[in-house]
Amino acid sequence: MVSLRLMDTTRIIDLIKNTESPLKRQLLAVGLISKLLEERGKSAPIVIGGLALSYYTREVYFTADIDLAYSDREAIDEVLKEIGFRKKGRYWVNENLEIAVEVPVGALAGEESPVEVVELEPGLECRIIGLEDLIIDRLNACKHWKSQVDCEMAELLILKYRGDLDWSYLERRARLPENDVFLELEELRKKARQ
Repeated sequence: MVSLRLMDTTRIIDLIKNTESPLKRQLLAVGLISKLLEERGKSAPIVIGGLALSYYTREVYFTADIDLAYSDREAIDEVLKEIGFRKKGRYWVNENLEIAVEVPVGALAGEESPVEVVELEPGLECRIIGLEDLIIDRLNACKHWKSQVDCEMAELLILKYRGDLDWSYLERRARLPENDVFLELEELRKKARQ
């Protein structure tokens, strides 16, 4: 007899294969990974990086891989193997699904880091880095790595969501010594007010 869990996993994998939107496919994959981790009594990973940016920009920005923040490497490695991913360098790749996953960090900076919970379908959800922390990440890449794309994405996010942002949280994070992007944030805030 096939277990209910295996049937559910197979159904979600089929759903991923038959979904056209790259963003939706990637989010469904994260939802499956999250579900399998939670079934093991583990917390869900947090989507960071390009996929988070793709989500908040509604695919204005596209990424080919999924970046996750997760501290229990052994647990996530086990789940990825279970659903057909193979380790290739720093990535886990599932060629049948045409999806690559990287887990570059163990956890988000700061205990109070907000996350967005996205319900993909009943019983299947994923967690995405909060918008404010994503903006700080993009501002850091803009300033410290001289990434023009990240400069543009930080501006786009601030312009698009200016009325919904937690500005006090953003300012507090921007002033931290490891970020030091307060002046850049203020410049973009001025543009958003115009």
